[in-house]
Amino acid sequence: MKTELIIRSNSSDIDFALLRDGKLIELNKETNDNKFSVGDIFLAKIGKVMTGLNAAFVNVGYPKDGFLHYHDLGPQVQSLNKFIKKVSTGKFKEFTLKNFRFEEDIDKDGGIKDVLKSGQNLLVQIVKEPISTKGPRISSELSIAGRYLVLVPFSNRISVSQKIADSKEKERLKRLAKSIKPKGFGLILRTVAEGKKVAELDKDLQNSLDRWKNMCKRIPNSNTPTKILSELNRASSILRDVMNDSFTSIVTNDEALVQEIKEYLREIFPAKENIVKLHKSQVPIFEKYGIERQIKTSFGKTVSMSKGAYLVIEHTEALHVIDVNSGNRSNKALSQEETALEVNLIAASEIARQLQLRDMGGIIVVDFIDMKSSENRQKLYQHLKEVMSLDRTKHKILPPSKFGLVQITRQRVRPELHIKTREPNPNKNGEVEAPIVLLDKFESELERLVNSKNNYKDITLNVHPFVAGYLTNGFNSIRFQWFLRYKKWIKILPRDAYLYLQYKFSYTKIKK
Repeated sequence: MKTELIIRSNSSDIDFALLRDGKLIELNKETNDNKFSVGDIFLAKIGKVMTGLNAAFVNVGYPKDGFLHYHDLGPQVQSLNKFIKKVSTGKFKEFTLKNFRFEEDIDKDGGIKDVLKSGQNLLVQIVKEPISTKGPRISSELSIAGRYLVLVPFSNRISVSQKIADSKEKERLKRLAKSIKPKGFGLILRTVAEGKKVAELDKDLQNSLDRWKNMCKRIPNSNTPTKILSELNRASSILRDVMNDSFTSIVTNDEALVQEIKEYLREIFPAKENIVKLHKSQVPIFEKYGIERQIKTSFGKTVSMSKGAYLVIEHTEALHVIDVNSGNRSNKALSQEETALEVNLIAASEIARQLQLRDMGGIIVVDFIDMKSSENRQKLYQHLKEVMSLDRTKHKILPPSKFGLVQITRQRVRPELHIKTREPNPNKNGEVEAPIVLLDKFESELERLVNSKNNYKDITLNVHPFVAGYLTNGFNSIRFQWFLRYKKWIKILPRDAYLYLQYKFSYTKIKK
């Protein structure tokens, strides 16, 4: 598996494209005006305490107050309150919590009015960015994420990522964490900690402790609300979370960003420093790596897949619905059941990619093609879990029902990514899919024809003249690329009577 990170920088924002084996699997944007990122810690002021909701609205500087539920306070919120009061005086500088006397844990079924009062200051962390008309979701159970571990102030708990399956490795990591854990702090070992030595874990721990101490130093001189600890920038946080041996290149068009990334890699993964490159070509960076095309073909309502199959993705107020269609694929399978299983497995892989790429959250219902065999339904379920295991976002998958429906819940912490993929219709009012989306449909159909058990010749594509010009323009035209790929010359026939989206393949079937 080959992983690449392509970073496009301009004056207002930075776009990050994560490719796995050349396929776009994650797209992120960091804007200069985003002041409320997941992981940011604020010294905030409690607003209204709502007894009926058992929650409080908290002023973090956003137009809409953040929402803090009682269950998001954390058991040691009384200790946190006491710590903030002492540090705010400027006289208490024992930030390590070594000699700090902890308060008792709050009652898990208690009321928020017994813990918080309007007007008091509190340290809170963004756990869900502002979405639509809602303010940020926040928590006062703080955590500072490092490369290998997460530091949790006011806790004594040690836990290991559930994605580490080896029980012996889990026990080893717990022993190492116990040997380096500072008093008053809990530790969560991340998946990338697997196989690491105690020296590497301790170095990461010390970096997180330094961030905690520097944050505490800012409290006495800060007004409320104010951000006192920022999450790493998007490039660093992506590398921190996903950097591994599969990374083969990191390319950006920003010279300053090259140096910044190299410096960060020297800390977390020195062996990979030399894979960071500056993009110098005149061709725009996202065009060079085929990302623009993948964006256009991946964010529409209809998503094409291999062998003629496709997805239809619908968004409603309450949930997302994904419909799996077999399309006009050539059926080489022995039975309808095998065809359904083959298409469903292809669709499961693409759905896992789509959820991560669009950052879809909440409830997702997938209507797979019906399968009668319970064994095949189990195969689909296991495959979906396997392909979804690479998704860093917390999620849960229920087994397929007898009707082929699969329910997925996926945590939403940022606004869903929406990209416009339609263009003005040259034939009439309204919008149509961009030519690049049509191209994806053409190639899906060509793949079906070329790989069919029937032998087709004299393949002709009838299209609107605008699209015909798009396909045949230049020496290295799209048609010529098809010839190199499929070993067949495709005749392009412009049809004045066709609408922009209209097309038809015609061919001659060779008799055996």
